[in-house]
Amino acid sequence: MIRQVANAGMGRSDVLKFWFGESDEVTPAFIRDAAIASLQHGETFYAHNLGLPELREAIAGYASGLRTVGAAPIGAERIAVTSGGVNALMLAVQALVDIGDEVVAVTPVWPNLTAQPAIMGAVVKCVSLKPVDGEWQLDLPELLAAITPKTKLLIVNAPNNPTGWTLMRSEQEAILAHCRNTGTWILADEVYERLYFEPTLNGAAPSFLDIATPEDRLVVAHSFSKSFLMTGWRLGWLVMPPGMTLHMGKLVEFNTSCAPVFIQRAALVAIERTADITPRVVGHLKACRDTLIPLLQAVPGVQVASAKGGMYAFFRLQDQVRFSDSLSTAKRLVAEAGLGLAPGNAFMVNPGPEAQGWLRWCFASQDMGRLTQGVGRLERWLGL
Repeated sequence: MIRQVANAGMGRSDVLKFWFGESDEVTPAFIRDAAIASLQHGETFYAHNLGLPELREAIAGYASGLRTVGAAPIGAERIAVTSGGVNALMLAVQALVDIGDEVVAVTPVWPNLTAQPAIMGAVVKCVSLKPVDGEWQLDLPELLAAITPKTKLLIVNAPNNPTGWTLMRSEQEAILAHCRNTGTWILADEVYERLYFEPTLNGAAPSFLDIATPEDRLVVAHSFSKSFLMTGWRLGWLVMPPGMTLHMGKLVEFNTSCAPVFIQRAALVAIERTADITPRVVGHLKACRDTLIPLLQAVPGVQVASAKGGMYAFFRLQDQVRFSDSLSTAKRLVAEAGLGLAPGNAFMVNPGPEAQGWLRWCFASQDMGRLTQGVGRLERWLGL
């Protein structure tokens, strides 16, 4: 659905584009220079299925450095480098899901996360977050009741795309304990871990890796896309139990063989210079959020809460007679207002009445004036 909206506005210079989940800032020059240097040195050959050893070590050190006191250290033997975060997620689903397996997913969520197990022939059950005054909240008892010994895999994305909802530590502890009892695997999409705006000691959102043992049935997916400004590079990683890594290497072989060496070299520099990238990115995104959300909250008929993490405002047009079909609304906004947003229905499976009328606005914009301009176009289109 997001692509349908984007395709309707592609090539139009008059459209303000906020539909895709990426910053409009170019990857830092020192990362691009590392890739160029690798190519100039002739690094154009195959690499290890699991990634360059030095990159896996660097990722393990980076991931361990984000953990809370007492968390199990993460060794390179638990890391697989993948060709993007979406590839990481698909590999995990391929490893864990068979035809007919039951999968529980927390929604609203990026549509790939429910489509991937469906592609593998799984039966996907969704537990929806509940909107309360524009803020999405988890009904923890409902989620735990949905996870039974028949549930092969739980998929949860937090900080969440599109809502900005984030799991709290107590919720993670309850979910992990329950899944241990039921024998259920957890696939945690934590690609927005660093894009978190609440006060923390380690500059990251709560992670299952803070409380799990290395042997727990937990696979965590990450990406260089968001917090390193590397969306187009297509590089991610998985953290998994050490006994699973060798088998994951086989799946990498069958899917992509390996990630390109020159991209891995760029990622190695990105890891080494995290302090030069991520804090600035997070600070700017917080400023973008704090610019956009009050403007939207001031628009009559708009319901929105401030996101705790991510790069999105997920807001609702409350006139359900006019705006119940979010895909149609998003297409009309492109055609009639020159405003490109993602339709809320794209993030929901079998959406109920509470899910109608929602739109996602990616606020990762270098020019915050574009956000103000976009809200103005929305107001005029609504006839205000």
